[in-house]
Amino acid sequence: MEGGDLLDRLRAQGVARLGIAGEIPFGYIDKNGELTGEAPELAKVIFKRLGVDRVQPVPTEFGSLIPGLASQQFDVVAAGMYINPDRCEQVIFSDPDYQMLDSFIVRKGNPLGLRDYKDVVEKKARFATGTGYAEIQYAVEAGYKEGDILIVPDQVAGLNAVEAGRVDVFAGTALTTREVVKKSSRTEVTEAFKPVVGGKPHVDGGGFAFRPTETNLRDAFNVELQKLKKSGELLRILKPFGFTEDEMTDLTAKELCGG
Repeated sequence: MEGGDLLDRLRAQGVARLGIAGEIPFGYIDKNGELTGEAPELAKVIFKRLGVDRVQPVPTEFGSLIPGLASQQFDVVAAGMYINPDRCEQVIFSDPDYQMLDSFIVRKGNPLGLRDYKDVVEKKARFATGTGYAEIQYAVEAGYKEGDILIVPDQVAGLNAVEAGRVDVFAGTALTTREVVKKSSRTEVTEAFKPVVGGKPHVDGGGFAFRPTETNLRDAFNVELQKLKKSGELLRILKPFGFTEDEMTDLTAKELCGG
C-alpha cells in the first residue's frame, strides 16, 4: 500500500509501541513505573485521536532508537529527538512539537554580562558545558578554543561548577538550565537565545520519527499535531515538563531537515 498501512494495523491492534531513551523530560519511566515525558504524553493524545487506544514503551539507548525503529522493535520514536539533516536521511519526522534555544547558568546578577557565545569569547569567560552537548560546537563556532572548555557530565554538575566559582558560565538548553537553577540561590539563568551556526541564528527542534515507508501515519500524526498547536492544547500537555511559550514553534520538519 502506497504510504504504508501501519496506521490501519495499529488501529486493529489497539496499541502503538513507542521507542524511548529514558531521558527526562522527553520520554522516560517514572518512579511508579509509568511511562511519561513530553513525547509519550503527546503521543497518547494523538494516537487516541487517530483511533489507537494505548501506547506501550520500548526503552532503549538513545543511539539505538533509529536502528530499533528500522528493525521494527517499535512503531515510532517518541523521545523528543532533534530533527537534523543526518537523521532525515534515515527516518521521516513529524513536524517539531517544540523548539529549543540555549541559555547560560551564571552567578546571580550575571557579573560578566554574558548573553551569548560571542560575549563568552570577548570577555574570556571560563566556560563549561555537558558531555556530547551541541553547545560545545556553538562555542567553538563563536571562537572559543575547544581545549579550554570544561566538560562536565550534566547540568547539575554545570550548576555546581558555577556555584563553586570553577567556571563563569555553563551552557545548556533553555529548558534544562531553567529547571536546574530553581534549586539554587547563588545562580541565575540568562534569557534564552539562538546560537549562531554558519553565520545564521540556529534553532533546534524535536519531533517524532517514523520509518520512511510510513508516510500515511506521519501525515495523519501531523494533522492532529497542528490542531493541538492551534488550540493551545500542545502547550498544556508539555507544560508539566518545563516547556513554556518560548519552546512553541511553527517550524516544519522540512526546514529542519534542510529542505
